[in-house]
Parts: sequence; C-alpha cells; structure tokens
Amino acid sequence: MPDKKVKTVLMDAADIERALTRIAHEIIERNKGAASIALVGIKTRGEFLARRLAAKIAEFEKMPQPLPCGALDITLYRDDSAKNPVKPAGTTEIPFAL
Repeated sequence: MPDKKVKTVLMDAADIERALTRIAHEIIERNKGAASIALVGIKTRGEFLARRLAAKIAEFEKMPQPLPCGALDITLYRDDSAKNPVKPAGTTEIPFAL
C-alpha cells in the first residue's frame, strides 16, 4: 500500500490542547463554576473528549475529585445504518445527580 501524504494539518497537538483549554474555561464561565456540571459524550470519540474536558475543568477548579462523566450510545439512532452493518447497541452511562 503506498504511503499516504498529509495534505493539510487542521490542528496539531498543541492546537487541540489549546482548544480544549478554551472550551473548558467557557464551560466553567457559563455555569458560574463547576459545582453542578456533569459531562456526557457520544460514544466512542465523544466519550474521550468529555473525559479530557472533565479533567481540565477539575484541574482549573482545583476540585478534589473528577467531574461526573458519562457516555451515550446512539447506535440505534444513526441515520447511516442502511449503508453500514448494524452493530449491537452498547451501554449508555449517565452520571446521576451530584
């Protein structure tokens, strides 16, 4: 298989880190702190993003424990299921009230 050349780099690691930092600060500001925040990401990549944001928010707010973080499986609601084979639905994990 021939090597694929990268045509354009939209964001490098430093750009992504900076964007996550900015998003975390926006979440804190719009919610007037992090006391009542829980994050839920759409599986699978959104789950990782939510966990990274939760860690940043907890760090900025000097929280003794991480923010509640969950994952939502939308397998049954995808609009491209006709093109792709149907996968069994996974689990959804929603953090409960703080």
